[in-house]
Amino acid sequence: MTRALVSTICAPFPGAEVSDPWGGGHDAWKVGGKMFACIGAMDQGVAVKTDSVETATMLIDAGVGLKAAYFHRSWLLLPWGTAEDELRHRLGVSYDIVRAGLTRTVQATLAARQLYPVTPE
Repeated sequence: MTRALVSTICAPFPGAEVSDPWGGGHDAWKVGGKMFACIGAMDQGVAVKTDSVETATMLIDAGVGLKAAYFHRSWLLLPWGTAEDELRHRLGVSYDIVRAGLTRTVQATLAARQLYPVTPE
């Protein structure tokens, strides 16, 4: 897993934008101005949002990820080396959670997210 792979996964999400809001080499992926994924300047992995503190705790206990430093306890750090299918799933879930929390007006401006990548014919 690399920054480039995270970018490849996140860039096609409708309305997804990346910025470095704090400077120093962060990649903060946002939709509707709300963050759904973040790679810190220390480059330890990517932080993603879960639906609850309980879910994050369960995933940490299961060894899927670690507590995301500086984030709310509902966030999970997926360390470099996380399997690509798990990474894709967690980034998609995080995006969907954040997108669902946007106002209806903002949601209406976003295209539907494709659940599976389209392969060229």
